Amino acid sequence: MSHPLSANPKIFVQIIKWTLLIIPVAMIVGSLNAFFLWSLSTATQTRIANDWLIYLLPFAGLVIVYLYRNLGKNAEGGNNLIMDEIHQPGAGIPTRMGPLVLITTVITHLFGGSAGREGTAVQIGAAATHTLAKLFNLNEQDKKLILISGVAAGFAAVFGTPLTGAIFALEVLAIGRIKYDAIIPALFAAILADLVCSAWGAHHAHYKIDFLEQITLFSHAVDIDPLMMAKVIIAAVAFGLAGYLFGELTHAFKDIFKATLKNPYLIVIAGGLIVIASVQLLGNYDYIGLGVYSVREGGVSIMSAFHDGGAQWYSWIVKLLLTAVTLAAGYKGGEVTPLFFVGATLGNFMAWVLGAPVDLFAALGFLAVFAAATNTPLACTIMGVELFGSEYMLYFAVACYCAYYFSGHTGIYGSQRIAVPKLFDLKGAPEMDGKIASLRETHSSLLKALAKKLSGRHW
Repeated sequence: MSHPLSANPKIFVQIIKWTLLIIPVAMIVGSLNAFFLWSLSTATQTRIANDWLIYLLPFAGLVIVYLYRNLGKNAEGGNNLIMDEIHQPGAGIPTRMGPLVLITTVITHLFGGSAGREGTAVQIGAAATHTLAKLFNLNEQDKKLILISGVAAGFAAVFGTPLTGAIFALEVLAIGRIKYDAIIPALFAAILADLVCSAWGAHHAHYKIDFLEQITLFSHAVDIDPLMMAKVIIAAVAFGLAGYLFGELTHAFKDIFKATLKNPYLIVIAGGLIVIASVQLLGNYDYIGLGVYSVREGGVSIMSAFHDGGAQWYSWIVKLLLTAVTLAAGYKGGEVTPLFFVGATLGNFMAWVLGAPVDLFAALGFLAVFAAATNTPLACTIMGVELFGSEYMLYFAVACYCAYYFSGHTGIYGSQRIAVPKLFDLKGAPEMDGKIASLRETHSSLLKALAKKLSGRHW
């Protein structure tokens, strides 16, 4: 029997071709994201040392809006522009998207906006790879594959999860369908970009679950506790609804801002003032920035949520609302790290309600709210293994897939397609094969009408 490579030399040629293409992609994306992580850390430490900077958030927002309106071209589309370009190549992704989103994300965090970093890393990766695709004069199919690889590289580099980055880049494009045509270049790009980013000295947060499970049923040791699994499913419903709420509120706030204030400069000022007022009302700075580590003794953060008493019952709601307002108003960053915060603190609360281990349920919320909001349960299950270990993989999978189901046909990415509907009674995937945004048209029009009515009323 002949070897596949000798029988089909095109396979060998393809491997060499994509190796040569992916190496510069991963080197550039890994290096850029290492610089981004360093810049973000410097901005965060500067803000913590100078808490008065938050009062300049509205003015920082004016700078962000000015930069995008005058220099951004179509870069304002962000992650949705990348998805559109992968689904149907069009206007292209401007090279300026990378440096522009890097600068404006750092500005957002320096002055106290509640945002993440995944969106920035992905856009850096996509902008860099799209530029290389034009430089290499690739055809449309190869452009699509290398763009997916850039998304995988960006995600992997910023979180230190290469396998998750590769699967996420494939899974996020369409609900219910994964096309593995780009899996080899995406995985190669993700692994190499993570190595390059780490080689530059970039550091990632390390999480740990101490809960150990030993269950005996009918005098025999078993791997899964049925009662614990029931608790996981109940919590997963809450995680799914939280992911749904985050996506819907972010889009609703955008619609309300546009319908009432209209001017993007006024919108970003209003968003900044809301964040400042919220911080004053709360009396602390726990809910701005990334929120990975506590900025004060006894503060709430992702890390603290893994311990008893590490979060308040309302912590997830506050972070969800502040992040939705920040992003809807026009500040830059990602949604994923705030979703980790929302999920971990909600998991902390659900553990208290259900009498479950806090560290395990914080990890489940961390993963499942992200899965629900992005419709990527497989990637999030794999992320659980990469971040927390494989011992709890079945719980990760159950939580992520249940949360995914209960989040409905919604998500934080309006350009994500619906390939296979989640509801069993919906037939005909071709009819459903449209953007998530199209499912919000009714809600959006109602919100706009309400906002218009309110703005014209004399109080």
